[in-house]
Amino acid sequence: MQQKLSTREEYSRRINIVIEYINNHLGEDMSIDTLAGISNFSPYHFHRITHAMLGEPIGAFIMRMRVETAARLLRYSDMPIQEVAYKVGYDVPSSLSKAFKTFFGIAPNDYRNNKTYSIMKPINVNNDLKLEQRIANLKSMQVIYIRLQGVYSDNDYCAAWKKLWGYVHEKGLFSEQMTRLCNDTPKSHILRRMCDEAGINQICIYHDDPRVTEGDKQRADVCLSISAKVEPQGEIGVKEIEGGKYAAFLYKGPYENLGNVYDSIYGKYIFEFKYQLASRPGFEVYLNDPECTKPEDLMTEIYVAIE
Repeated sequence: MQQKLSTREEYSRRINIVIEYINNHLGEDMSIDTLAGISNFSPYHFHRITHAMLGEPIGAFIMRMRVETAARLLRYSDMPIQEVAYKVGYDVPSSLSKAFKTFFGIAPNDYRNNKTYSIMKPINVNNDLKLEQRIANLKSMQVIYIRLQGVYSDNDYCAAWKKLWGYVHEKGLFSEQMTRLCNDTPKSHILRRMCDEAGINQICIYHDDPRVTEGDKQRADVCLSISAKVEPQGEIGVKEIEGGKYAAFLYKGPYENLGNVYDSIYGKYIFEFKYQLASRPGFEVYLNDPECTKPEDLMTEIYVAIE
């Protein structure tokens, strides 16, 4: 039994590397042989293993990533359709149009122009919601992470972070400064001080829009930023969150309302401030501990990638 678990963790690690490559090279040609080489699987086994672990063939996964990214750019930016096509990996707009129609039943140009047509679940904008916002120019940061797949609201994020903190302890990555912070700070304020003083952030990256992507295919990376040199271990991977320009929003309140917060960001703030969305994923940073903080006092920073 233990051997099977170890094998699955090793396969997950390899597939995660492939998915990160796809995310970072969406605008480029990607052959199966190249992706199989990155995973260290033979092409024969690569097809079968990725299908089993992703729940869909690798070609269908790549196409879905491309058209879902295109849908977001078409709805929330004024980027020309030709540029959208190039950005998500199509040489000509007609190729994007064909794939887009296959998935969503409408041409990209018609979708952009017909604001009443929705391939997404309807949004619920709260005009009374006030968010502190700023423009942040971030440097790339290294994170250790565990990938979860499934309906976002059903994931056990706390269990994933406990595994990540366990990895930090196991590898002796706690510095004297971190130890002092933990010993001298009330539990409810540790995460905020870790972020402010030690540069350690508890982060989640949401790769898919739950209003577009089916629940069983939604992907979230539970992350812990850390500067020390580390290596992947089992289901725990290592990668960089890409630096660049982000619109940062500070939200105070229960996590269960975050879906409505995103609706307001994308349905109100993005248009009011004329942000141009970038194709890289955004992320959340959690500034206090839900285990010892009242839901109404929870603080979350939401980073939306922009050009």
